[in-house]
Amino acid sequence: MRIAYHLGAHFTDEERLLRCLLKNRDLLSKQGVAVPGPKRYRNLLRDTAVELKGTAASTDKQAIILDQIMEEGSAERLILSWDSFLSLPPWVLKNTLYPAAGERVRAFSQIFPDIEAEFFLAIRNPASFLPALYQRMGSPNYAEFLAGADLFDLNWTDVIDRILTANPDANLTVWCDEDTPLIWPEILRAVTGLPRETVFAGEQDLLSSIMSPEGMTRLEDYLDNRPNQSIEQRRKIVAAFLDKFALPEKVEVEVEMPGWTEDMVQELSENYADDVAIIAQMSEITFLAP
Repeated sequence: MRIAYHLGAHFTDEERLLRCLLKNRDLLSKQGVAVPGPKRYRNLLRDTAVELKGTAASTDKQAIILDQIMEEGSAERLILSWDSFLSLPPWVLKNTLYPAAGERVRAFSQIFPDIEAEFFLAIRNPASFLPALYQRMGSPNYAEFLAGADLFDLNWTDVIDRILTANPDANLTVWCDEDTPLIWPEILRAVTGLPRETVFAGEQDLLSSIMSPEGMTRLEDYLDNRPNQSIEQRRKIVAAFLDKFALPEKVEVEVEMPGWTEDMVQELSENYADDVAIIAQMSEITFLAP
């Protein structure tokens, strides 16, 4: 068996992946993929990781935890999703982004050290990620919120490096949240390990949430009449329809932070673009790009 850990990050998914997988639970179960409800494992794994203190769980302990998580008697793949695997929100920003990311991934992996693991992580432009975190934290004092971090030195490359340093054999897949509408089918198949021809119920829900009904109807008709499109062709088609029919209030992010200017937002976005370019070339990971 393999375990697929969907690590978040915060404000990149809002449980969308888990909702889609749970909607397809019967389909996945027939393919040997188990998708337990989050209440079965999130607190359990957190408490177990604290109890183990970084040590590996015994074979008996692993069996007990798996029995509590899984409803199925057996599975070839188990999917666990939680945006706080890397950190609870109050500790996301402490001098840097997700300072404990490597340790946290290591701690959770040690619960099932005998089971091969895969990790999946979406990243997001700090220009919109930080305001979302600031709001989640109840808009505290801005200086306290930064917690010593240099706003223009925050990057996801360091987060990934921390994960890989603490978990050198980690099988890690990364993508940009901003690209999710274009690569959603590939994300679903990467996390589930199922082939491209697999059809998921609700696969178009994401696009439906950000595109006008007229645009969605036209897109579905267009794709139905061209069933043999390659992945690259489909992405180009979806991008073209989004360009014309996307709902502005769903795709345009308003940034409001104390003292931030348009120039600061622009600089953060440019830094993010440079960061993504580095990540996309990292040989140690798989990067999903449109």
